[in-house]
Amino acid sequence: MLRPIANVLTAVRLAAVIPFAVLLAAAGHDPSWPAALIFAAASLTDFLDGYLARHTDRPSRFGRIADPLADRLLINMALVLLWYEGRLPWWLALPVLLRDVWLMLLFRLRHMGSRVAVNMTGKTATAVIMVSLALLMVTTAPWPQVLFGAGLVLSLAAGARYTRKVSEA
Repeated sequence: MLRPIANVLTAVRLAAVIPFAVLLAAAGHDPSWPAALIFAAASLTDFLDGYLARHTDRPSRFGRIADPLADRLLINMALVLLWYEGRLPWWLALPVLLRDVWLMLLFRLRHMGSRVAVNMTGKTATAVIMVSLALLMVTTAPWPQVLFGAGLVLSLAAGARYTRKVSEA
């Protein structure tokens, strides 16, 4: 019963990427509460659908493919648009984008269809990055970039752990 709900939440997150991106792009340099609210709501579905999928102990094939895709599309769209508008420096955005490309290629080339469990470092990194991106959408203060930097460090650490696990498998 809970697995279909998790899949619906993932589909909602995928669908939210377009209106979120349109609202954030339309805001330009200005804060965008509507984009931030859609982003935050979509981000919350990431944690909720993950909990539901784990609670059933039967993640679906759709969820294994669509969940990370939805996360990456949502986060990377925010990174690119915030960088483009000068609200996030390239040297903070680029490592996250490159890490995502690296892990996607690594999983695809090395272990097609293999499953590597998400680790707590990766979950924490995603949460910190999502919170900092939402904050960057509503304020021009510099402190959300500091928070993003902490998420970046955690993200790179998680990427190194995933790389090691896939290489050992």
